[in-house]
Amino acid sequence: MGRADARRAQAQESRRAAKSGGIRRLFTWKKLLGTFFGIVLLGMGAFGALYLYVDVPAANAMAERQSNVYKYSDGTVLARTGKGVNRQIVDLDEVPKKVQHAFVAAENKTFYKDQGVDLKGTTRALLSTVSGKGKQGGSTITQQYVKNYYLTQDPTVSRKLKELVISLKIDQQKSKDEILAGYINTAYYGRGASGIQAAAQAYYGVDAKDLDVSQGAYLASLLQAPSQYDWNSATPTGKKLVKERWAYTLRNMVDMDWLTESEKAKLKFDVPQKPKPAAGMEGQTGYLVEAANKELEKQGVTEEDREAGGWTFTLTVDKKRQQELEKAVDDQLESKLDREGSKVDATVQAGATSVDPKTGKVVALYGGEDYIKHYISNATRQDYQPASTFKPLVLASALENESTTQDGSLIGLNTVYDGTSKRPVVGSDTPFSPQNEDDRSYGPISVQRAMNSSVNSVFAQMIVDVTPSAAKQTALDLGVPDKNFPERPAVSLGTMNASTWDMVGAYATLDNHGRKVTPHILQSAEHRDRTVKPEKPKREQAISRASADTVTKALTGVVDAGSGSAANTSAYDAAGKTGTSEDNKSAWFAGYTPELTTVVALFGEGDGGRKQVSLTGTANSGRANGGGFPARIWADYTLGALGGGSGKTFDLQDVERGEVPAPPTPSDTPSEEPTETEEPTPSDTPSETPSETPSESPSSSAPPTDSPTVTTPPTSPELPPQPGEDDGQPGERPGGNGLLGQ
Repeated sequence: MGRADARRAQAQESRRAAKSGGIRRLFTWKKLLGTFFGIVLLGMGAFGALYLYVDVPAANAMAERQSNVYKYSDGTVLARTGKGVNRQIVDLDEVPKKVQHAFVAAENKTFYKDQGVDLKGTTRALLSTVSGKGKQGGSTITQQYVKNYYLTQDPTVSRKLKELVISLKIDQQKSKDEILAGYINTAYYGRGASGIQAAAQAYYGVDAKDLDVSQGAYLASLLQAPSQYDWNSATPTGKKLVKERWAYTLRNMVDMDWLTESEKAKLKFDVPQKPKPAAGMEGQTGYLVEAANKELEKQGVTEEDREAGGWTFTLTVDKKRQQELEKAVDDQLESKLDREGSKVDATVQAGATSVDPKTGKVVALYGGEDYIKHYISNATRQDYQPASTFKPLVLASALENESTTQDGSLIGLNTVYDGTSKRPVVGSDTPFSPQNEDDRSYGPISVQRAMNSSVNSVFAQMIVDVTPSAAKQTALDLGVPDKNFPERPAVSLGTMNASTWDMVGAYATLDNHGRKVTPHILQSAEHRDRTVKPEKPKREQAISRASADTVTKALTGVVDAGSGSAANTSAYDAAGKTGTSEDNKSAWFAGYTPELTTVVALFGEGDGGRKQVSLTGTANSGRANGGGFPARIWADYTLGALGGGSGKTFDLQDVERGEVPAPPTPSDTPSEEPTETEEPTPSDTPSETPSETPSESPSSSAPPTDSPTVTTPPTSPELPPQPGEDDGQPGERPGGNGLLGQ
């Protein structure tokens, strides 16, 4: 290396050393420590200034809480809620000591020793707010009291800082008993109850002074999540969580020597009483408000937020159409029932949901006879089977998946199946031989005619051809919930659970040419301090237009010349499907016009809603099948909702007609014309009435392997619908009860 190179290398090394030394001099431990203490002192100074600046304010306007207003889509008032706060202040000495301790054990074990704040929990809450993660727990009883009594529920940084400062001051100014009394008297417990006295009445029907330890532990546990932990409306997960918190509260009481182990061992969880509807919720009002509130929860407006008042909620419900729906149920059903004199009529419950198929807006909803009399909404309940209203979804899946029959023929409206009653399905690992209504066999029958007459044997084979898993996926895509939804052939007959709200979404999607429609009832939610814009439902293509329009074509045949003929009128173009579940426990009509989709259902409900019973004998009319009361209610409502009718027709494209092989021989056709009948759908559970109904349980006889599918002759590319084929009333006959599948 030359001298010049050596000098350059030495110069570079000197520069590196100087730079490194400069960094070390800049970040010495003394300077770092000094910076840290400087930041700490600056923070302390800022907090000191904040402490001096923030005074304990006057109580907030909780006692002057505003009402909430619920409006129809046209702006007219539907209801006002929360006009007065459901609260009665009680002195702390009126609350049993062990109940007081339950609240401390549940919320803040160190309450009697701390200075009113939890710095760690508050810091966590602040970071959660700054990062946009929403509300975060961890506050002391004092902090929660300050939030309830002096501040607001807004999850802002400024509010949390004020809460911290005021809590420190309140802890110095008030005794622990005063703070605890203020907390339990201002906390919100759900069911519209603010304060422990209102909560004791709402959940247990007693005064606060009469609460026992178990009840007090539940109310204390409830404060963490009033909506989620309300036993009446809680999910199985919610019930599990609140019982765990109840047990946690009691364990803490033992740890704090407020309860002995022997006392704890004797305690049992006291299930709260059912809630009582608020005044002003009579008729359909309560059902509409309840549906809106459920949607608000999904949009992030909690029950606690709503109860703070000052909101204006505008629903999508059309006032005129709502009145038409109520009138249709009254005229076509309620006026014919003798609820006082007939045991059967007393069990009948009606529900309906109607939507705009282009937007998913719920324009009318019928939840039951009266919200005050029947708290469960029949429009949204999911404890009954939709029965044969599911069959169009099986066809939709066959079309969407380009499924073929066992002999390789593409499935379409003209494809002919074997309609023999009790015909074992071919190609399934699960044996299934469904009986048609009245054990009637149809022989070779087209898909269109099978849809008109709701032939069980055809759709049981079709779902095997499609595969139950593929059919289920199509149904889920269309909006049917995954609730008791097995992937077995019997599901072709609608043996899962769904509500009219669920099914109207699926049928509206068919009406909307396969583009997904999600029912929603909330149009807007406005508050003086906050506006919530409802999340717009996704409107992706659930199934192709060709598949949806082909199903619509099939369902026009059901209305024109099949089980839905009661909905037929020249006043509008309609498509629909009837459904009646096993033992006639539910009866459905799901239908649509180009402008309106509506699902109507009847449910047989006995023993205070704990038992499903038969609708047979409703209004002395025999079997209340889907083609009867539900179809007539649907038709009456639709005619009124459309202002007397509509000239719009279905715009159907690329309708799949199906393949056309050789015609069947004359001997294959049924010997007698079927009468107007509707076959109810079997469930997977055994009927109480002995019958020859086949199930999907394994049997000793394997299904035959040579059951070819036949199709219509080339000279008749589309078989006309067969008139008078419905699911009517079965008669007594040897060897069966006539109550299978519609």
